[in-house]
Amino acid sequence: MLERIQLRSALKEVLMDITADVQKAVERLKCRDGLCVVFTPHTTAAITINENADPSVVRDLLYGLRRIVPETGYQHGEGNSPSHIKSSLVGCSEQILVENGRLALGTWQGIYFCEFDGPRERQVYVKTVSHLP
Repeated sequence: MLERIQLRSALKEVLMDITADVQKAVERLKCRDGLCVVFTPHTTAAITINENADPSVVRDLLYGLRRIVPETGYQHGEGNSPSHIKSSLVGCSEQILVENGRLALGTWQGIYFCEFDGPRERQVYVKTVSHLP
């Protein structure tokens, strides 16, 4: 089974903490022990895991990506080439272990949906693979 998380980004670039949404999806999928895959099917968005305790980390991640990927000088006619590049750099999925029905994240880790070409309606897919004894 597959769970879908519907999102609405309000800004051109934003990292949205979706950890609680993914945990709820794992619970609905009844995964006790196994693997959770979080995937976004968009070419100008991404999924990452990073610190979710200090909001300045998210701001710094976006700032760093903007410095790595300049806004001008591209040939693609839609004008969103930087968003495509950032998506490729960050990646469209993450895998998280599940233990005793809980995401096995570190103390300070959270799962983020990365919007690089908003505002838009977006989807995130959650799929679990359970360990069978």
